[in-house]
Amino acid sequence: MVVVKRLGTLALLAASASAGIVAAASPRIIEIVADKDNRFKIVGSKKPIITAHAKEVLRLRIIAHKGSEMDKDGTVHSLTIKQLKDQGWDLRVKEGTHEFAVVAPPTPGEYTIECAVKCGDGHDDMRMKLLVQ
Repeated sequence: MVVVKRLGTLALLAASASAGIVAAASPRIIEIVADKDNRFKIVGSKKPIITAHAKEVLRLRIIAHKGSEMDKDGTVHSLTIKQLKDQGWDLRVKEGTHEFAVVAPPTPGEYTIECAVKCGDGHDDMRMKLLVQ
């Protein structure tokens, strides 16, 4: 089952224009596995690191597998950047495949993406990086 959480094309373009974001023809898709071993994996990469340009629109395709624990509402993992939660970087996922449109922060630097849902052994180490150039 694919659950798609979308911003409408016009809404995304309008939001991008008002924020000074240069809209690409279509956002780059990053495939992420939030695995049952409580690790993030990026399809096609050896290390769990996303590199993006400041204000780049990304489409995260997240494939979530249940670990040994999950939240009461059925959420098995999340992808959260604590300091950017109010900018859409607090994605809760249930088991299955989900897509989210997000915007890289405007300030270059290294951001930690972590799971904020207690998902089992290894949860405290379930992190990956977002490098903004």
